[in-house]
Amino acid sequence: MSDMTDAKRRLVERLKRTDSATAGELASDLGLTDTAVRQHLEALELSGFVRRSAAEATGRGRPPVRWQLTAAAAGVFPDRHAELTVELIDSIRSELGAEALERVLEARASRQVQHYRQLLDAAPLPADPLAERVRRLAEQRSREGYLAEVVDGGGPRRELLLVEHHCPIAAAAQSCGTVCRTELEVFRAALGDDVMVAREQHLLAGDQRCAYRISLR
Repeated sequence: MSDMTDAKRRLVERLKRTDSATAGELASDLGLTDTAVRQHLEALELSGFVRRSAAEATGRGRPPVRWQLTAAAAGVFPDRHAELTVELIDSIRSELGAEALERVLEARASRQVQHYRQLLDAAPLPADPLAERVRRLAEQRSREGYLAEVVDGGGPRRELLLVEHHCPIAAAAQSCGTVCRTELEVFRAALGDDVMVAREQHLLAGDQRCAYRISLR
């Protein structure tokens, strides 16, 4: 959220410490006016960080509105997933050796291949099975955070380009090149022996994104 002011951040942090709170309770806790708190909460609601619910009525009149965080608010707080992943890679390499790290990554790749194959073959394929399989793969990769899309790659083979505009595991890939190598191998195994996959752009090589050219043999 680009306009996460200090006051909004304090509200989010306060709600993180409790199940829910009314605007009045938040105003009292933070030393703000009720009006200011409600304005901040409404802005946070538009951003998807908080939601409102009606408390149980305790007497006459409308029950007070209580506010609580949504799952999206987790992104406001520090996240050390990338650091932890790199630390785990380094620890496996230093304590168990490079071969053990290779085996771990190969096991991960094997699970990925199995998962992707199930997704790609989950329903009957249309007249253009390769395009549909690559589309399904791109959708899954987007669900994993890669912001993937399929574009026409041109060429005599009706080639496709699987383009990934974001890499959510960039820190791990920088720490261990095997991570990127196994991803290319996973695509080849998931799409089948009759398909060729070549990486044309590589984020770690200085490109803005990763892109894979895909075609039938």
